[in-house]
Amino acid sequence: MRHPASTGFRMEQGTGKAPDPAGLKGTSAVISRLIGALIRAILVSLLIATPAVVLPGTGQSAQDIAMVFALVGAALTLFEYGSSHPGLVEFRFAPPFNRIRFISLFLTVLLLAILFRSEIGGGTVTMAVREAGEVIGRAMDFPFSPVRILTALLTNDGASPDTAVIRSAAAISYTVSLVSLAVFAILVRVLSWPLGNGSFNVWVNLPTFDPAAGFDVEERLIRDARVNIIFGFTLPFLVPLVAQLSSAYYAFTALSGNQTLIWMVAAWAFLPASLFMRGIAMGRIARLVRRKRDRLHAPATSDFAPV
Repeated sequence: MRHPASTGFRMEQGTGKAPDPAGLKGTSAVISRLIGALIRAILVSLLIATPAVVLPGTGQSAQDIAMVFALVGAALTLFEYGSSHPGLVEFRFAPPFNRIRFISLFLTVLLLAILFRSEIGGGTVTMAVREAGEVIGRAMDFPFSPVRILTALLTNDGASPDTAVIRSAAAISYTVSLVSLAVFAILVRVLSWPLGNGSFNVWVNLPTFDPAAGFDVEERLIRDARVNIIFGFTLPFLVPLVAQLSSAYYAFTALSGNQTLIWMVAAWAFLPASLFMRGIAMGRIARLVRRKRDRLHAPATSDFAPV
C-alpha cells in the first residue's frame, strides 16, 4: 500500500534498509548509527544501575545482580539500535517518542532512589526531594486516587510507619508520568509529530504492525489507539487491585527491599503513561492515513467553469 511522498507520509512495507534521518550514506552512516546505539546502551545501563548506585548499604549480591541486568539491557539496546533493520522498538525513527519515555523512566527511578536515600539523611537535594514528595503526596492522597490505592496496598492499608515515604514515592512517580504524557501531547501539536521529522515509514517505526494484514489500516490503528488509552487509564487502578487479590494466594514481599520497591512503583506509573502515549501516537497516525486518503480521493479541480 503506497502513497506519493509529496505529503511526507508513507504507509509501506519496504524491503530495504531503514531510512537514515540524517541523510548519511555508506560508512559515515554506519559509524553514526553505531555511535548513537552505543550512547543509548550506556544510558540504559546507567538507568538500570541507578538504584544500586544511589541507595546506601546496597549489598554486594544486589549490586552484582544490578550490573548483570544493566549489561543485558545495554547489549539489547546496542543490538537493536545498531541494526539498520527494524526490530522490536516502535517509533525508532520518530523522535521524541522514545526519548520522552526514557527520560520519564530515568527521572522517576532517580527521584525514587534519592527519596529512599533520604531515610538515613542526606544533603540539600535529598531533603528537597523528600519535602516535595510529601507535599505532592498529600495533594494526591484523596479517596479512590491511584496514589491512595497503591499506598494502602504497599503499607497494609496505611498501618505501616513507612506510609509517608510510600505515598511520596507513588505521588512522585505518578506526577512524572503525567508530566511526560502532557509534554508528548503538546509536542504532537507543536512539532506536527511525526511529520515534523520528515516522512513516516510504518515498516521501520511499527515493525510489529503489518499494514497489509487483516482489516482496514485506519480501523486497526484507531482500535489499537483506543485499547492502549483504555489500558493506560485503568492500569493504575487495576494493578493494585490484582496484586491485592493475588496476595491471598502468594506472599506479598514488595517491601523486602528498597530496590524492588523502586522498580515496582516506577513500573506502576510508567507503563500506563507509556500505553497512553502509544494510544495518542496510533491515533495521530490514523488521522494522517485518513487525511492522505481524503487527498487522494478528492475530485481534481477543473480549469473549466460549469456553464
